[in-house]
Amino acid sequence: MNAPCLIIALDVPSSVQALALAQALAGLPLWLKVGLELFTAEGPDLVRVLLKRSFPLFLDLKFHDIPPTVRGAVRAAARLGAHMLTLHLEGGEAMAAAALEGRGEARAGEPPIMGVTVLTSLRETENGLLEDLVLQRALEAKRWGLDGIVCSGREVSSVRKACGPDFLCLCPGIRFEGEPAGADQARVVSPAEAVAAGADFLVMGRPVTRSANPAAAARRALNDMGRRA
Repeated sequence: MNAPCLIIALDVPSSVQALALAQALAGLPLWLKVGLELFTAEGPDLVRVLLKRSFPLFLDLKFHDIPPTVRGAVRAAARLGAHMLTLHLEGGEAMAAAALEGRGEARAGEPPIMGVTVLTSLRETENGLLEDLVLQRALEAKRWGLDGIVCSGREVSSVRKACGPDFLCLCPGIRFEGEPAGADQARVVSPAEAVAAGADFLVMGRPVTRSANPAAAARRALNDMGRRA
């Protein structure tokens, strides 16, 4: 496995804020993430601008619609130049197949398409059914030909055992050791814990973007991951 990558979520409402964060993080070995709020506010033009900043870009729109719509959306996102995409695995095999077809119509084998298993805002139950559901959906995603899945760092180890070392795991909900999860996340882990479990991509938002010094916070995360910043 290659060294795990840190992705900074630009979960801000405007291009002015997003570009300011990109400038503050310039030169660091990380990715940027554009999600629903920012993409809805600023559209593909901001994605094009960010791609010129030399960061790999994760376009996290979590596609979930009828297969023809998802096929067209993935085709458009791949042509835009995004380096990774997401879709909800609840959409089923036909939707996943359509996504792969759309990608193939734009760029052969690129970008990786990651299936969202269970949102990290949902809490685990006492009987462990949530982890079972994550694993079930991970196995489906692999069978359907997707590149990997989105799950919490708590589930990476079991997914890795079931799906093998080449199946990608992307983990949101990353918090510094001892930091509270906050109202928006439930199943959180630290950067070091996610890496130890075998995560390929770690997504951090507020711990970096709301820091008084985003670059210093990002360097701290990279150091915790064992990456030289």
